[in-house]
Amino acid sequence: MLSLLEEFGGRLNRINFQKYLFLFTERYQTVKSYEFVPFKYGCFSFQSYADRRKLVELGVLKDVDEWEISDGTQFRATIKSGDWASIQRFRQEFGTIKGNDLVREVYVRYPYFALRSEIKSSVLSDRELARVEAVRPVFDTPCLFSIGYEGRSFENYLNKLIKKNIRIVVDVRKNPLSRKYGFSKKTLSETLRKLDIQYQHFPELGIQSEKRQSLKTQDDYEHLFEEFEQTVLTHEAASIRKLFDLFCQFRRIAITCFEADVCMCHRSRVIKALEMLPEWTHSVEHI
Repeated sequence: MLSLLEEFGGRLNRINFQKYLFLFTERYQTVKSYEFVPFKYGCFSFQSYADRRKLVELGVLKDVDEWEISDGTQFRATIKSGDWASIQRFRQEFGTIKGNDLVREVYVRYPYFALRSEIKSSVLSDRELARVEAVRPVFDTPCLFSIGYEGRSFENYLNKLIKKNIRIVVDVRKNPLSRKYGFSKKTLSETLRKLDIQYQHFPELGIQSEKRQSLKTQDDYEHLFEEFEQTVLTHEAASIRKLFDLFCQFRRIAITCFEADVCMCHRSRVIKALEMLPEWTHSVEHI
């Protein structure tokens, strides 16, 4: 990221930098350094801004509105020669495109990332706007989703929700804290709301973290989940009913926790409790 900024003279405005970073990762990286979601001005990486805040704290970037390197450090010396060559080729390909022309370049090539743009009407033709609308998720059939963030980037997780047209995320962690960027309650809930996805926390449907410390086998997990059903879910009928009412209201709802594999997560038992309601006739999808 810093080497890319250095190649562009060490200073770029926020929109140009996000578009350059996006295009570089899409076109020049097999393993992407950053992932992006459709946001106010197109492709946006929340992780890049978390890194930016840290770099400002360290004094590497200036604490100004733009992306600007603080001193004369040459970051090109810290990356592989092949990566530096890719950055140079990238600048030759896109370096003369800036501002609205750069925004339009991204929107035309990758219309999904223009979905939430507040400026797309000013940079795209009617035909190009129609291409953006054609990729908008329109799923409306009621469906209950299950999603874990283990092994996912924050943007990957968010894109899963956006592409499935999920309208509310229900967090069933007892303690919704994470060392992984984006997944603690405050950041997750605030980011989801920026994407017009509601967030609710049901701590009463969680499991104390200390009970997970000694889990090693699937039998260990099954024993824990059976205990969870007997000691928690049997006493939380009101919460299950509240969860069902949310489902009826929002129609496309995702229950979230940490584990990627739903079989290794207690959210599978929360879903089972919903499915046991006499009114339940809906599909469940694990994403």
